[in-house]
Amino acid sequence: MIRVMFSVLATLLAISVSAQDLTDAQRTAIEARIHPVGESCIEGDSGCGGVVAAAASSGPRSGEEVYNSACLACHSTGAAGAPIYGVAANWTDRIAKGNAVLYTSGIEGIAGTGMIAKGGCMSCSNEEIEAAVDYMVAGSK
Repeated sequence: MIRVMFSVLATLLAISVSAQDLTDAQRTAIEARIHPVGESCIEGDSGCGGVVAAAASSGPRSGEEVYNSACLACHSTGAAGAPIYGVAANWTDRIAKGNAVLYTSGIEGIAGTGMIAKGGCMSCSNEEIEAAVDYMVAGSK
């Protein structure tokens, strides 16, 4: 039994010693294999190579851009009862309430419906959401 334990310990010791005796080329190869594929950046994080800063500095997105990136999924299909873009009958009553009500609905969402705050576009400013509302209203009269 002692002989077996000694043999196992000797094998483990040999493995641990050989694992530490890596060449620089071997270490570099291992680091390359386990290197992260990408990284996540948060707006304002200066450690992301300026990628987010460049996107943020490009100015506000147009109503059409916001619609195409965030609103289209529901407002082109009527999902969860969303008024379909371009179908005037879906928008008449809503437009009659005024832009302020529509802006609030777009920014804050509508409780008890599928309309979530900012249509899920948390990177959109309130002004961009308002531009998207204006775009949908103009195209749905």
